[in-house]
Amino acid sequence: MILPDKKKSIVTAASGLGLLRRILSASLLTVAIALSLILLTGTPPAFATLTDDRYDGTIFALYAGNGSLVPPKVKLTDSFKRNKPVLLVFYTDDSSDSKQYAIVVSQLQEFYGREADFMPITVDSLPPKPSPELTEPSHYYEGFVPQTVILDQSGKVVFNEKGQISFEQVDDAFRKVFDLLPREKSLPRKRRVVNELNVELSTK
Repeated sequence: MILPDKKKSIVTAASGLGLLRRILSASLLTVAIALSLILLTGTPPAFATLTDDRYDGTIFALYAGNGSLVPPKVKLTDSFKRNKPVLLVFYTDDSSDSKQYAIVVSQLQEFYGREADFMPITVDSLPPKPSPELTEPSHYYEGFVPQTVILDQSGKVVFNEKGQISFEQVDDAFRKVFDLLPREKSLPRKRRVVNELNVELSTK
């Protein structure tokens, strides 16, 4: 059926209006869904910061600039078999103390990561009760974050501290494990700057 030019323009205009309405409806629906998700999940991640207890992602990637730390590349059983020292760090991604301590852990890995296995363990992944097995990380967890445990080459606990601790405290423990010179008798360790946040925290 052939339409006159006048009717053709009316049909085209009507089709255009229909298409515009569909696009507008789809856009409004998208905005409504996005707002609903934000309201259901609470504060958007963009508002979380280093000093609050909100979840905003994997803390080792966000704050330490070192996403390679998680998940751990080896298991505790593997470290025991190879007689390799282990640094266990128990943390949560929504703890301000854990967020700030992640930077210290990353700096420690820079110096000891080749000789010791670093295992940051999120406590959400642990069973409700500690395991009796020495090869299970939950065996060493004491209900606090962050918690730092160092096992020597024989699997013996040689360091166990809760809360944010200094780079120097853990460095001293590692020096004993590897039979290195004490700090006062050796050259000072120079820390690598990962990002602006890292500089700010490491100079305090």
